[in-house]
Amino acid sequence: MIHDLALRWIVTILFVLGAAECLYALAVGNRRPATIISQLLHVAMAAAMAVMAWPWGAALPTVAPMVFFLFATGWFVAVTASPIGAGHRVAGTYHALMMLAMAWMYAVMNGHLLPGQGSSVGSGAPAQVGHSGHAGMTMPGMAMPGMVMPMDDSSGGGYPAYITVLNWVCTVGFALAAGYWLVRYLAMRMDREPDDAGLPLGFLCQSMMAAGMAIMFGVML
Repeated sequence: MIHDLALRWIVTILFVLGAAECLYALAVGNRRPATIISQLLHVAMAAAMAVMAWPWGAALPTVAPMVFFLFATGWFVAVTASPIGAGHRVAGTYHALMMLAMAWMYAVMNGHLLPGQGSSVGSGAPAQVGHSGHAGMTMPGMAMPGMVMPMDDSSGGGYPAYITVLNWVCTVGFALAAGYWLVRYLAMRMDREPDDAGLPLGFLCQSMMAAGMAIMFGVML
C-alpha cells in the first residue's frame, strides 16, 4: 500500500479513470473478441493496481494475480505476433510489458518467490508473514501488514540489487510512457475536429495508467 493518503488517492483516481475509459471503449467501440479480451485485461490491471494502493488491498494474496498477469502477458505477446497485431506491434509490445510489470510487482510483493529475497530482509531477522501468506514489503513508500521492518542496507528498500534495478527501470520506463501517451493525445486533439475530440481518449487512458504504474514502482524504491 501507499502510506501517503493524497498520493494513494491520486493513484486510485488514475486507475479508476483508466478502467472507466476501457469500459467505455468496450461499450461504443470495436467488438472483436481479441479487442474485448484486451480491454478487459486492462480493466483488470487498473482495478488490481487501484486496490493495491490501499491497506486492505495490500493484504491480499499475490501468487494467483501474478499467474493471471503472466497469462495476460502471453495473450498480448500472441496477439502482437499474430496477423491481428499487424500495424500495432509497438503498442502490443508495450501492453505485454505492462502486464509483465504487473506480474513482477506481485512477485516482489510476495517476498519469497524471487532469488535473494529471503536474505535481503535484514541482518538475519526473517520477515514476518502476514495473514495473506506473503512477506511484508520494505520500501519507504509502501508497506504490508504483519511485517518486521528490516535494517537499512545498500540495496535500496531492503531488496537485492537486481530487484532495485528492475524497479528503477519500471519507474523510469512508465514515466516516459506516460509522457509519450500524453503527447500523442494532445497531438490528436489538435488535429481533430471539435466533435471528434473524444476519439483519442484511449491515449489519455494509457497516459494515466502509465503514470499510476510509475508512481507505484517509484514508491518501491
